[in-house]
Amino acid sequence: MDGVIFDSMPYHARAWSEAFSNIGLHFTEYQVYLQEGSTSSMTVNQVFSEQKGRLATEDEVHAIYEDKCRIFQHCGPAKPMPYMRELLELLKNRGYIIGIVTGSGQKSLLDTLGHHYPGIFSKERMVTAYDVKQGKPFPEPYLKGLQKCGVTAAEAVVVENAPMGVQAAKAAGIYTIAVNTGILENQVLEAAGADVVYDSVEDLYKSL
Repeated sequence: MDGVIFDSMPYHARAWSEAFSNIGLHFTEYQVYLQEGSTSSMTVNQVFSEQKGRLATEDEVHAIYEDKCRIFQHCGPAKPMPYMRELLELLKNRGYIIGIVTGSGQKSLLDTLGHHYPGIFSKERMVTAYDVKQGKPFPEPYLKGLQKCGVTAAEAVVVENAPMGVQAAKAAGIYTIAVNTGILENQVLEAAGADVVYDSVEDLYKSL
């Protein structure tokens, strides 16, 4: 969702970085992009493990994520990714089943999917942070996505923008297209295992 469906990653990067800074921990916006797709608890626990030498408590995870969400909401509404609506409508008209697999639980974005992309997504074919125990880069989110869409890995294609998302999709055995909509180098997505990398959603749309 973030960085593919919505141009929201700059907001997430700022929000995570500020939320950790508020409790005296260091987490750069570039690191946020590298960790994008993992669940909030995985993100918090990684930072705690590296900088505090322990895992965070459930209360700490909740407090940091709540602060992150508060900052995110004050960034303003996230805009749909350019050319994504055209791409999704093209795929729908060609008969593709469309699902969404996100490590986010950001209610403000989930609630606006129907507004920006009417008739494209359904809750029955949606996997969020609340549906999985092991988020990206583990394959569980995409395995659940396949299940919800009623297709096999060989029948599916994933569009991702994050290295952890690419790793998760490839671990689930799915052909993976990466669109580099953020601040990472293309080589990062290639190293994660992407089958092909596009510089933007527009480039992907035009290729179809």
